[in-house]
Amino acid sequence: MKITNIKDTEAFFKVIDSCTGKVELVTGEGDRLNLKSKLSQFVSLANIFNAEESIPELELIAYEPEDAKKLLEYMVSQ
Repeated sequence: MKITNIKDTEAFFKVIDSCTGKVELVTGEGDRLNLKSKLSQFVSLANIFNAEESIPELELIAYEPEDAKKLLEYMVSQ
């Protein structure tokens, strides 16, 4: 799933942390980072926010259907 225009990263990572299954960020090179890992969150944010004020687009994989639903609800509420 593609997520776009994340402005409140704190709220975004609260949703990620509330997920029960694995949630991965797919990088442009095809690598997958476990976003439930705080280290991966910090590394991904450091790279993404290097020149941006908001995250324009992310590709995420949520392995549990209820987690995908949470992420979609987050996007609708923005």
